[in-house]
Amino acid sequence: MNMEEAIRSINESIDQIVGIAEGLPEELIRWKPQSDTWSIAEILCHVEEATPYWLQEIQALVASPGTEWGRGLQHAGRLEAVASAGKRSTAEVRQAIQHSKKNVRDILSSLSEVDLRSESPSRNPRFGTKPLAFIVEHLLLDHLDAHLRQIKRNMQQFEAAFPNKR
Repeated sequence: MNMEEAIRSINESIDQIVGIAEGLPEELIRWKPQSDTWSIAEILCHVEEATPYWLQEIQALVASPGTEWGRGLQHAGRLEAVASAGKRSTAEVRQAIQHSKKNVRDILSSLSEVDLRSESPSRNPRFGTKPLAFIVEHLLLDHLDAHLRQIKRNMQQFEAAFPNKR
């Protein structure tokens, strides 16, 4: 894994997420396509919480290789971030997401090849034992990209539901 490329890709996804959200009306940001689907505000609050969470997990694994890592969908911090979206300022959340880029660079650029290959068991049985590189690739890179696609999907669904609003 090329860490510079990973950092660049993660930061590009962050820039795209923040850039898209910056130009959207609050009505669209707060709109839920379905009762069981996150609004863009909820997605943003999740991204704001999740990126630092995974960076902290990476730091913990570098400090103590082989220790258990990860979380499930019912993790309290994850749920609280999404639940608080209705009370949060979109501008504040976007700013916090943007500021996470420095931590991404600082933490990921410090990883060695040995760190990236070091394997540890996940708390989530779906993942089993994985190398640290898996967290970078799957839970930062792919995860941010998936949420970017989710935001775009919400935008398309909003435009289909309310063609005269945008």
